[in-house]
Amino acid sequence: MKPQLKSILFSGFLILSLILFLCSYALRENNYTVEELRELYGSGRPELWPRPFLFNAAREGFQDIGPLPAMVFPEDNPWSEARAELGKELFFDPQLSESGKISCAACHLPSYGFADYNMLTAGHEGQLGLRNVLTVINSGYFHTLFWDGRVSTLEAQVKHPLEDPREMNFTMDLALERVKENPEYRQKFREVFGSDEITAHRLSQAIATYERSLVSGKSRFDLFVEGKKDEFSNAEVRGLHLFRTKANCVNCHNTPLFSDQKFYNIGLDFFSSEDEDMGLYELTGKEADRRKFRTPSLRELTLTSPYMHNGQFPEIRNVLMMYNAGMGTETLTRRQQKDPAFPKKSDMIKRLDLTDEEISDLAAFLRTLSSDRYKAEPGE
Repeated sequence: MKPQLKSILFSGFLILSLILFLCSYALRENNYTVEELRELYGSGRPELWPRPFLFNAAREGFQDIGPLPAMVFPEDNPWSEARAELGKELFFDPQLSESGKISCAACHLPSYGFADYNMLTAGHEGQLGLRNVLTVINSGYFHTLFWDGRVSTLEAQVKHPLEDPREMNFTMDLALERVKENPEYRQKFREVFGSDEITAHRLSQAIATYERSLVSGKSRFDLFVEGKKDEFSNAEVRGLHLFRTKANCVNCHNTPLFSDQKFYNIGLDFFSSEDEDMGLYELTGKEADRRKFRTPSLRELTLTSPYMHNGQFPEIRNVLMMYNAGMGTETLTRRQQKDPAFPKKSDMIKRLDLTDEEISDLAAFLRTLSSDRYKAEPGE
């Protein structure tokens, strides 16, 4: 056989071997047994986990899921138990509202994961808010707050509900006057800040400190990935793997917070209807930001239904079924598809074709993300 022919055959053999290896590797990535997945995910060594399925858009800044780190308190607003206790009193005090009936806790209910069980919450004189209430739990990990990310710190967040005419309908100055009238508050501000001067800055620092203390406890997910392999059922193990692979969830719900803190249009547009919400666009005015909302954390989600920025879905399975259908793109009318003004959802929202069993497995996994640290009977 001629040397040139031998070289060609050898090169062909190498290429075929590589193709077969890559195909077998790809099949292996998708076909672990549940026992193998339990060993990998429950090993306490994330470097052994199967690779996540990521879109290119999700790769920048990607950090895999895992246990939460310790909360970091700002240098100009350090942790102290006395400061957190003062913040807690203010958080639960309805005197910070114009009516004297609405506190922060009136919308962020401790017995419902510091969120609310309503789609939209009633505030001043029964007016409904414009978006579903986000939980305060783990809010200290976010670098933007609210569905549209309008502020970057918990300290800056405090005045927004206080001054919103739909919520507490007050002004910071009037709220401070009420606080100053209370001798117990004056004493506590003196103990925390070194003088009884009560300012908007100090009031905001106290409430923010309390809010940063609201951190999830160890969830069953945390225990499992730290090495407690028997913590998960087979369905939950399969659901975790689906979350990071076929179901595409980890593309947005990554990091230990289960949120990439980015903004997306996921397809819940209500185009040209009275329910249409422009989201981030209302803050930036940029066309590309129309109908985008910040990725919420999935921790404590069993306590914080209903879901989405409009509270449209009462059960997590409802959400999974909508994602499975690609958020309804296939049901658009021809007029909507051709309308240049029709909103474009994220390219990462795709039809998934999950089976009923896979949806059930995903739902089972998502329930493991709640620690129930703050669960209480209504009224407690």
